[in-house]
Amino acid sequence: RGLHTATCLLTSEALANRIVTNSNRAVTLTTNMKPNSKFIGLDRTFWSQVRLVSMSLGYSREDEIKLYSIEEIVNCLASHELNTDHLLNDGKITKEGQSLVDYFAYRSKALKTEIQPNLMDRAAAKIEYEKLIKKVKFTLPTTFNKQKGDKRHIAYLTAIVNVLTEKALGGAHFDHNPRKCVVVTSKNHPLRTLSRRVDGTYPKTTNPKALWEIKEYYGTTTFGSRVADGVYETLLDGYELDELRQKENIDIKHYLIVDDYFTWWKCGKSYLCKIVDMMHEGFVDEVLFGREVVTRWPEIVKSWK
Repeated sequence: RGLHTATCLLTSEALANRIVTNSNRAVTLTTNMKPNSKFIGLDRTFWSQVRLVSMSLGYSREDEIKLYSIEEIVNCLASHELNTDHLLNDGKITKEGQSLVDYFAYRSKALKTEIQPNLMDRAAAKIEYEKLIKKVKFTLPTTFNKQKGDKRHIAYLTAIVNVLTEKALGGAHFDHNPRKCVVVTSKNHPLRTLSRRVDGTYPKTTNPKALWEIKEYYGTTTFGSRVADGVYETLLDGYELDELRQKENIDIKHYLIVDDYFTWWKCGKSYLCKIVDMMHEGFVDEVLFGREVVTRWPEIVKSWK
């Protein structure tokens, strides 16, 4: 981790010119990053192999997201003294083996063509926010980050989400700043209480229909443990919501919204891979990356009514 952080620090100044250019150029919105139906509903052993192979062979190399041949996957499992007949049998690739090859290829392409182009830096996020508030009236207080002095600024992604949510709901209530954990009740008794607070709920924090988490790291110069922990926090929420769905048949929609080009793409590509994996495992319903929120989030919010 220390070597990785040092690399990010070295590249942050070199990236500055690219950031300014990217912030002011016209960027074409890409398609929404929804789960690929081909990889929905696969069992946990499949995802265990995805994690093991990715961890062992590496998620990325420089600016590319790795994809693996069936031979590389089989050799990886064999190096861990694991059976491989379920992937390659009598020299022929099996259905599960092909699914793994296909998923890694899909993940690599999705990150390059659908996720990377949507990620913004702080200057680009500011432009999107200022464009939005010129067109949309809102009543909620503007949200700021938790920094002080020169580093303090509007939490642009959170502010965009709040403005778009208020507009899409047309005045209906939602909690834009929950100060308590989500509670699910049954017959006036607490059924589940989630382990941590989230960033928004609809219509309220008790028995919500939907909840969302926002991970914006504009201005960050390293990929520290705080960013990594944010991914695992979302996974924890996903586990708890999945257990609620499986045991109690209560489905609360779970969304993750993330941004910052430098943090996620230059320093955290492996965690972007983990987020895509998490979404396909069913631990988050949909992930929105950067400027994708402007077009996709209103559609999601309207679906709750």
